[in-house]
Amino acid sequence: NISSPNTKNLRQLQGESELDDLLGRLKAAQTRLAEQHGRYVPLTLKIAPDLDDAQVSNIADALRRHRIDAVIATNTTIARDGVQGSAHGNEQGGLSGAPVFEASTAVVRKLAAALAGELPIIAAGGVLEGAQARAKLEAGAALVQLYSGLIYRGPALVRECVRATAG
Repeated sequence: NISSPNTKNLRQLQGESELDDLLGRLKAAQTRLAEQHGRYVPLTLKIAPDLDDAQVSNIADALRRHRIDAVIATNTTIARDGVQGSAHGNEQGGLSGAPVFEASTAVVRKLAAALAGELPIIAAGGVLEGAQARAKLEAGAALVQLYSGLIYRGPALVRECVRATAG
């Protein structure tokens, strides 16, 4: 997870040279550990929703270059567009739930185009109903991860998402 806005300077690892170095080191460690223990453990990278097109493209290139197993798009947002005027709308840190849905889905769509199916995208961010899970898959995700929606909706959300995405 190189995308947490709550860890100082962590998002800088999404920069082109920083990311290339990090993924190279992680992939080397993954290979070494697989040989040592006779067991390959997949490696995924979790990215932010607050990325421009060039950043998404650079990340996609790095994921392919280092043969990373999957990407999780996305973590929380630092944008406050969806909560302006709210009582706590100006607080610092990552914002999850409904306000991140559109931005995270846009990143999924951009990644899907850039990666052309070369590795799976795990979509996360703002899924509060089954139709939103379906939208993540339609944007190019292979899997959908639920977080905040489980807090607000409970386990019934899982059943709703399965029904909305079946077939």
